[in-house]
Order: sequence, then structure tokens, then C-alpha cells
Amino acid sequence: MAKMLLIDHEKCTGCRFCETACAIAKEGVSNPTRARISVVKWEMEGSAIPMVCQQCQDAPCVTVCPVKSLSRDEELGRVVIDYDLCIGCKFCVIVCPFGGMGIDTIAKRVNKCDLCDGDPACVKFCSTGALQFVDASTVNIMKKREAAGRVEELIKRFG
Repeated sequence: MAKMLLIDHEKCTGCRFCETACAIAKEGVSNPTRARISVVKWEMEGSAIPMVCQQCQDAPCVTVCPVKSLSRDEELGRVVIDYDLCIGCKFCVIVCPFGGMGIDTIAKRVNKCDLCDGDPACVKFCSTGALQFVDASTVNIMKKREAAGRVEELIKRFG
């Protein structure tokens, strides 16, 4: 069964351990700029949101790639890069609506989350639970329960 990375931005503290864990797992270095996840922070508002590839079903990065170096792995529900085919044109970076495609300036190639082959390092090191790796079929139920809780709170407050 396909799983997906679920991000609860309200739980994110902006610690950036996910970035470090990712960089170490994928590149063997403690350098967050080489991670496939990026925490975007708004210091004045006190908020942080982890941004990562959404593994889109109809991924624009796959569609735009002129050499078909990006493809969908249906078994793990992810989009993967074949670096033997990639020519480094960066069209995938340009078209990604979520900023999920990145550029590793040290390795001189594009990169993106590949869900660590089904065992994401970022999730293991997220102490607040802002990142979870869950069955794709349960995400809809979780979101509905979350929304229902907010509606219930509004009814109590104003009803």
C-alpha cells in the first residue's frame, strides 16, 4: 500500500532536524543545504513550514522533462530521478508548484525527496510529529477528523 509524507505545519518548531537528517541520509554530510526537505521560516510570525516534494500523481516535473529522467514509481508512490538520463536542464525545478525540486550546487544536479525508499529519515528525527509517513488511504480520514474538530470548536464557541 502506498504511503505518503504528511506535514502538520502547526507542529513544526523550525528546528530543522529534518533537513540535517535528510542531508546525512542522502549525502553523508551534515549540510542542510544538501537536503531534499527545506524548512521555510517566518521569524516575525513564529511559523515554519517544511517543504518537500508532494509526489504528485500527475507530476509536472515528469511531464516537462525532455529526456524522461523523472518517472513515477507506483509501488512506493513516489517520483524518482534517473541521474544517468538527467541532463541538468532544471525545467523540473521551474515547473514544480511546491518548490519540491531542488538544486544541489555542490553535486551540480537537481534533487528531490525519494521517501528514502520507504523509510524517510526526516520522519525519524521529527520529535514533534510534524512529519509523519502514513498510508495514503488514511490521510483523507485524518484530514476530515481534523476539520470536524475545528467545526465542533466553532459550534461550541458561537453556537
